[in-house]
Amino acid sequence: MVSHHGDGVTSLMVRGPSSVIGTSSSGRGTGLHSSSRSRRYNRSHAGGTSFVPQNEFPIFSQTGDVEIVVRVASGHENRYLLHRHILTRCSGFFEASTSNEWSRAQPVPELPAPGTAGAIEAGSGHGGELARIDDQRDSSDGGSRSGSMSFAQTKKKWRYELDYGSDENDVPMLVQKEESSNPPPVTNSIFGGPSSSHPSSRPSHRKSTSHSFFRSVANLSLSTTHPSTLPPPTPEEEDLLRDYDNLFRIMYNYPPLLDAVNIADGYVQCKSLLHLADLYDALAVVGPRVDHHMLQFQSRLWKQIAKYPISYLRLGYLARSKVIFQEALIHVVGQWPAGERSIRAALPESVVDIIEDKVDELEETVSRIEARLFRLTLTTRSGERVTPANGYLEWLAVSLFRQWLAENTTPTMPPPPPSPERANAGSGGAARNPSAPRSRLGSSGSGSGGSAANGRSGTHHGGGSGGAITGNNLQAASAVPPAMPTLASLGRTYRLLGGGPGPGGSEKGYLGHDECKRFLKLTPELYTRDNLRKFEKRIDELKAMAREVVRPLMGTGLELEMVHGAGAGGIGYLTCITVRDRDLPWAYE
Repeated sequence: MVSHHGDGVTSLMVRGPSSVIGTSSSGRGTGLHSSSRSRRYNRSHAGGTSFVPQNEFPIFSQTGDVEIVVRVASGHENRYLLHRHILTRCSGFFEASTSNEWSRAQPVPELPAPGTAGAIEAGSGHGGELARIDDQRDSSDGGSRSGSMSFAQTKKKWRYELDYGSDENDVPMLVQKEESSNPPPVTNSIFGGPSSSHPSSRPSHRKSTSHSFFRSVANLSLSTTHPSTLPPPTPEEEDLLRDYDNLFRIMYNYPPLLDAVNIADGYVQCKSLLHLADLYDALAVVGPRVDHHMLQFQSRLWKQIAKYPISYLRLGYLARSKVIFQEALIHVVGQWPAGERSIRAALPESVVDIIEDKVDELEETVSRIEARLFRLTLTTRSGERVTPANGYLEWLAVSLFRQWLAENTTPTMPPPPPSPERANAGSGGAARNPSAPRSRLGSSGSGSGGSAANGRSGTHHGGGSGGAITGNNLQAASAVPPAMPTLASLGRTYRLLGGGPGPGGSEKGYLGHDECKRFLKLTPELYTRDNLRKFEKRIDELKAMAREVVRPLMGTGLELEMVHGAGAGGIGYLTCITVRDRDLPWAYE
């Protein structure tokens, strides 16, 4: 086709496929109707098979400028031709690596607009090299030639390949590589002819830019590797390929391919995807997708968080999911300090600070409630506080309640150390040494110090009940710290105090009929049927007052308890923690 231009230049142009070189639908400047052009240029160019290069995810043949190859050891690979503009907006890694300081981009001349004097044509004699033939001007123009062919604009291209490093502990990462470091095999070009790797008679800079770039695009679209000829990938390789594919799918607003049936598998896939996004500084884009996927499990998700709160706390932190993070945080605080070491190893200091702040708030609330419980008392008919003088039976009820409260809110303390007289009664020299350390041995009933007292960790010297304990046993026993109350143990007590009445209005859970009966039998002159009934009634009054006092601790912020009721799943610790927006670790980032 010969076109004549106003400047007197006559250009001979052999146009390539319309899907490769963008053309105007109106055919302006070509002299051809669009329908005839489509019939002509959609012919086969390679072995009788029509080839129309795609321009959609994951291969943007016409507009992509970042080539990414994710290849595993078995030979399976995922190839992408994406846009730098999209990648840099979604990932800090690509933003930094494609900057002027770190970039290894290769310049690629961009095809000019069709229908102009600078239109580019695929030549037929040099392996598809881009060429343009310009005729000389008329002799009236002084025999001058038009300027040499120039491209409309020069663009850049980047190439990344997955690098596994030199050590088995290295994390596979995408690294920039030159085009020449991995020459593509000979294959059909997107321009219709074979792409040869042999030097051409064309200038070298053209071969290293436009020819190699479009040959790489052809390799992406016409890959000759058949997955059926490769060994099957290992599960680890499948996970790696899936994670990278999901990462780029999310960047292009495609839904990730994650398990939506099995929540355990879905969690593992989301966790792996978040770790990959963390490597490439893309959590801000990937996190909302993971949050949306996990929240689809609804009640199953709340139960899984109750079982594995630390794992889901990290998942919620990485995904910036307020709901998941809050649900897991309430479980962690209620059971503190259980799992403290794992939390400090897996989460940043900012999250640990939030946990400790919430623990302090909960402990302060528990202390105020506990002080009010110990001040509970009964009154006589005249409104006076009961005393042994004006209401001995009522006073016994108050004493029993306070005794139960003290036993269940205070850890079992070990008994005092043995007296010097008893320590010196045996024949052990170490026991007679005044400088020998004393031990705090627990009673055999509580089990806190029974191992030292029953001879399993030492030898008794002397006979009868006056046997002394050796110095080694004393030192070992003194090294055992006393038991400390935990929020989990206190939570069980307050759950009992805050429980409602049982069937028929009778209080259940603690200080029931049998306990009251055994207590009154300790004083035979008071044990009668009327006194027992009166005693139980007064105990129920104390329990009702205690239930009102601990009501602030019975609130819950758990989605699990809101759906299934308080105490769902056998939760015995307190879940009344409130997590506000300002408590989220990313609130001030």
